[in-house]
Amino acid sequence: MSPKKNLHQVSDFDLRLLRIFKTVAECGSFSGAESALGITRSAISLHMGDLEKRLGMRLCQRGRAGFALTDEGREVLRASETVLVAIEGFRTEVNQMHQQLRGDLNVAIVNNLVTQPRMRITNALKAVRAEGSGVRINLSMSTPGEIERGLLDGRLHVGAVPLITPLSGLDYSLLYEERSSLYCSHEHPLYKHPTSVTVEQLSQADAVIPDYRMPAEAIGLHQRLSLAATATDREGIAFLILTGTYIGFLPDHYAAAWVEKGLMTALDPGKLYFDSKIAIATRKGRRQNLILERFLKELQLNVNGD
Repeated sequence: MSPKKNLHQVSDFDLRLLRIFKTVAECGSFSGAESALGITRSAISLHMGDLEKRLGMRLCQRGRAGFALTDEGREVLRASETVLVAIEGFRTEVNQMHQQLRGDLNVAIVNNLVTQPRMRITNALKAVRAEGSGVRINLSMSTPGEIERGLLDGRLHVGAVPLITPLSGLDYSLLYEERSSLYCSHEHPLYKHPTSVTVEQLSQADAVIPDYRMPAEAIGLHQRLSLAATATDREGIAFLILTGTYIGFLPDHYAAAWVEKGLMTALDPGKLYFDSKIAIATRKGRRQNLILERFLKELQLNVNGD
């Protein structure tokens, strides 16, 4: 690596390289960033080499030992995230002057909301995108904690999260209420008599427990089950239920497709269920953003229209 040197000017080319570097770091490898960037590994490698030459420092180690950021790489990543957020903020403020919807809308939601029959998020995204090609929607799936951190540090504009323990720095607005029931697969012994499950059978059946925050009612129900596996999200719970080995709670709207095919059934559905709330969250004191405000307005129209 060439000796360290000062960076006298940040060009559009530098910003493009920083965006590529940020994507590579988020994906954890050159190969992982291929699909996200739409370019080949060799092209990514050339771009990374250009960036390292322009900055005069090595940003990452790559080779047989795997991909890893250097100490300098981690600092450059942190600084580049600050720069890119500031640029997006500048573009947003300029667009406010023209009263045009142009720029990014960074949205993150917890997984498995796509099967919600009330398609509020879908309809709101459709309405925002209909404003024109100047709007770019960046949608990511993540855990509630990651979404809240992204909102607080400005990486995200809006998120959909379970409303369990509200953070003081965020505003929340109720979006969905969903019911979750206890399910087993068609290969599980309890499948044949789902409405007559006893307390003893529940305590003896292997259960999958969520590895994320739950409302108090859900915690109480899970305490009655026999912990045999954990899952970080609801898709993981569904995978384990479908093995025929475990029972577990799933949102009814998410389990419906398997129920219709006879692959799952709810156990004692009149008693073994809990209700939870999904909310839209935004950062308190956020800058005015026309795209975000239009999205939130469309969400509210969908809520009122139900």
